[in-house]
Amino acid sequence: MTGAPLRSLTILGGRDKAGRPEVGEVTLRAGDVACIVGPTGSGKSRLLADIECLAQGDTPSGRRILIDGAEPEPALRFAAHRKPVAQLSQTMTFVVDLTVGEFVAMHARCRGVPDPGSRMPSIVAAVIAGANDLSGEPFGPDDALAELSGGQSRALMIADTALLSASPVVLIDEIENAGIDRRRALDLLVGEEKIVLISTHDPILALLGQRRLVIRNGGIAEVIATGPDERASLEVLARLDRALLDLRERLRAGRRIDHLPDWPALLGIDKKRETTPWTP
Repeated sequence: MTGAPLRSLTILGGRDKAGRPEVGEVTLRAGDVACIVGPTGSGKSRLLADIECLAQGDTPSGRRILIDGAEPEPALRFAAHRKPVAQLSQTMTFVVDLTVGEFVAMHARCRGVPDPGSRMPSIVAAVIAGANDLSGEPFGPDDALAELSGGQSRALMIADTALLSASPVVLIDEIENAGIDRRRALDLLVGEEKIVLISTHDPILALLGQRRLVIRNGGIAEVIATGPDERASLEVLARLDRALLDLRERLRAGRRIDHLPDWPALLGIDKKRETTPWTP
């Protein structure tokens, strides 16, 4: 792969834990979001690891990963810098003694942002603003990196990856546990034309993707395209989620929860036409 933008990533199926062949081929293109779903221990993290290392049949699954339809060169697979795949794990712990602004500026230089120079303050501000748009707990460039909460840390790394990273493929493990705005996080990443794969148990997040890769017994057992009926379900789930988010914000602010939302209205239920009693 040269300096040209990455156009596609293809997963060529290997085998599950019982040795049975998995789904033969899955191709993702720039701007695509695919969610990886399955029970705990089913092999979701193994799939992410195979993509991260651009596996060539040399991992337990036997999968092969193609870049723009071709086997990646060894130099691309094992490059220490500017790898085509960036991965955000479930836990983020910073141990360096830097402020947020210093850390982002250092990342900009390390990631080869062209001639940052006098633009560095605006680059740092853009990344921090993007992170604060995802997290409910705002922070600034002078805050200590090691003192950020888990949600703030994950929001910072998502914004950093979207705006600074040259990696066109982003892997995220369970973004729902980070306490950040999931839809905005995806919009930020997809807006930068990245291919995004997310391991998740969250129904809203799963339906935000165009496809779901269903993992069973270590293999991709099925690929489900998100259809119109599921998109309609997503809108209902999103309304419920916003109502729950409002309740969480009330708790955080120390306010009382004397009244609950009108759940039937959020679900589109006409209580006057219901033949059975509705219980919140």
